[in-house]
Amino acid sequence: MTAVLDPVRLAVAALALTAILALAWRWRVPLTKLVLRAVLRLLYRVKVEGLEHAHAVMPRAVIAANHASFLDGLLLGAFLPGRPIFAVDTQISKQWWARPFLALVDALPVDPTNPLSIRTMIKAVEAGSACIIFPEGRLTTTGSLMKVYEGPALIAERTRASLLPVRIEGVEYTPFSRLMGKMPRRWFPQIRLRILPGRQLHSPEGVTGRARRVALRRQLADEMIDASFATAPIDTTLFDTLLEATRQHGRGHVIADDITQAPITYGRLVTGSVALGARFAARTAEGECVGVLLPTSKAAVVTFFALHAVRRVPAMLNFSTGPAAVTAACTAAQVRLVVTSRRFVEKAKLGPLLDALAAQTSILYLEDVQASIGPFEKLGALIKSRFLRPSHDPARAKAPAVVLFTSGSEGTPKGVVLSHRNLLANRYQLAAVVDISREDLVLNALPVFHSFGLTGGLLLPLLAGVRVFLYPSPLHYRIVPELAYGLNATILFGTDTFLQGYAKVADAYDFYNVRYVFAGAERVKPETRRTWFDKFGIRILEGYGATETAPALAVNTPRHFKAGTVGRFLPGIEHRLAPVPGIADGARLSVAGPNVMLGYFRTERPGVLEPPPDGWYDTGDIVGIDSEGFVTIKGRAKRFAKIAGEMVPLGAVEDLVAKGWPAAGHAVVAVADARKGEQLVLLTTDATLTRQAIATAARDAGLPEIFAPRSIVVVKAIPVLGSGKTDYLAAATQAAAAVETTRVS
Repeated sequence: MTAVLDPVRLAVAALALTAILALAWRWRVPLTKLVLRAVLRLLYRVKVEGLEHAHAVMPRAVIAANHASFLDGLLLGAFLPGRPIFAVDTQISKQWWARPFLALVDALPVDPTNPLSIRTMIKAVEAGSACIIFPEGRLTTTGSLMKVYEGPALIAERTRASLLPVRIEGVEYTPFSRLMGKMPRRWFPQIRLRILPGRQLHSPEGVTGRARRVALRRQLADEMIDASFATAPIDTTLFDTLLEATRQHGRGHVIADDITQAPITYGRLVTGSVALGARFAARTAEGECVGVLLPTSKAAVVTFFALHAVRRVPAMLNFSTGPAAVTAACTAAQVRLVVTSRRFVEKAKLGPLLDALAAQTSILYLEDVQASIGPFEKLGALIKSRFLRPSHDPARAKAPAVVLFTSGSEGTPKGVVLSHRNLLANRYQLAAVVDISREDLVLNALPVFHSFGLTGGLLLPLLAGVRVFLYPSPLHYRIVPELAYGLNATILFGTDTFLQGYAKVADAYDFYNVRYVFAGAERVKPETRRTWFDKFGIRILEGYGATETAPALAVNTPRHFKAGTVGRFLPGIEHRLAPVPGIADGARLSVAGPNVMLGYFRTERPGVLEPPPDGWYDTGDIVGIDSEGFVTIKGRAKRFAKIAGEMVPLGAVEDLVAKGWPAAGHAVVAVADARKGEQLVLLTTDATLTRQAIATAARDAGLPEIFAPRSIVVVKAIPVLGSGKTDYLAAATQAAAAVETTRVS
């Protein structure tokens, strides 16, 4: 039906717009605006939300909108109340094709790069007019917010007018954008104008000159980013979002591949989810947690969405932690059925783990399910998948969507229950600050049982139409760089441990096509950052988060980057800091926001959800936040040792040792000490390392000698979890045993 209507709409558009522009250009007929609204609504089904916010602040307002297409000015002029002044780039205002459009508004040529050129806008607003200005000063070519100029912020602050953020959505799909190849093209997509409440901008007290302009620019950019996230559709479900992505990008759009080299499209993913979901539904109840024991692969993706298709909750099991931890996880989430693959179990040698699971759960092998699905069942799933439509049920958005399990690096793993809204919020929080498009290819070797691998490496690209290649192990240090080279990958996710491994063996040209490398889950060492920049010319974008926050809380971006920090908080994140006795340059961080978990499942109370108090999650991390909003992780509260009454950050000691001896692996833990309360123990793979050498390095770095570990234990390898983090629980056990052996001998 849409295909039939498009030529008709196109003909109507051509005739109507020609007549409207002719009238506007020749006689400026007052009815032009009303007619234009009607035509745009007919063609693009334009919806305007938040008009009450515009009426509340106009006419004395500065309207700041994202700039995604040549239609933007026409839309704002047609649907915003009154007749605001429209700030137009000086060069565009001279083009013959722009003049009829500019006749619909009171246009004023402005050079966005020159602050002095906005004086006329300031005078107009002071006289009681509203002005429209695009802070980016140009059309976006990335699909995300580009560089922001301070012009609108200066006008708003100088005149004390309200800044009125407006988000224009849908125009990026039209031929009038500059996103050819990055977005699917349609002549008449639905367009939305979302007007947010007005707000006041203020420069910091005592700040003048360039510093004031920089501060205002940062505030304005933050407002634009917040507007992007505030209008994101997070009150829905993951499966409905998959259906919407399928509609936008097409059933034939290739979206995922793995080592089997058999790419799947959106259509195959939805059809497979329907067919497989029917089998899961026959053995489980709605809302039940179902264990998923699979590597990072297409099978894991289809299984994940198949469970969502029938409203079951995937419980992603960390097979690297051993039988005791996995069975405890199943107990906590009340898992009765575990879905896995015979081939995977054999190749990963997980026989003992499956034996332990079989004692308390049923095991379902995907090979058996696939063999039992006949041609008529497949045909039925195909037909059903073509008629599926999003339910648009906001109530379901708050239901559990996945159970992930904490790494267990500091104790027994807990089940982290995340809702659809949590995961979608985090996806859009990241998308608001980082540009990705259909031209990208994400290489994800991180495990999908880890929140970083699930949200960042899978859901973020897959639900945005971005192809993702899934590889089952990040530990294959020679293969992953070769894959990046062969696939022409543009985005890579990793941890410091894995990125170190790739850098050691990769050719300098393996990552030639990579735009972004995102690192998380553990601190990125300066040596790793330096190696990647020197060898590959790539700046690692370090982020920070927790499983409990789905996971991202802060990230460095190309627009806002500061080495040694984990970036700035994502939009929608609230934070508060609590002082910690003995630590002067940091405070304990708690966060709240739409990405904060529903709560925990614990083995002590299986299936009982324990929500975070008042929606606030205590991260247990000690952080510092500078004047620009960049966050620096000082260490975990549990990763501070109290030695002779002084608080010593174990992470800082690790950094000291890693900087001096970068070729080896190191881990610092604290064990009980009868004389000083605690003592530091260093686990290292360098047999030549001595306490005296570390003490000398500490003095050279201006650190007290107390930073030098009292005991050094040489090991073959530092224990590492499947997520890439150091296994400090295992490291502490080894250290305590070594210290006790030394004491006895």
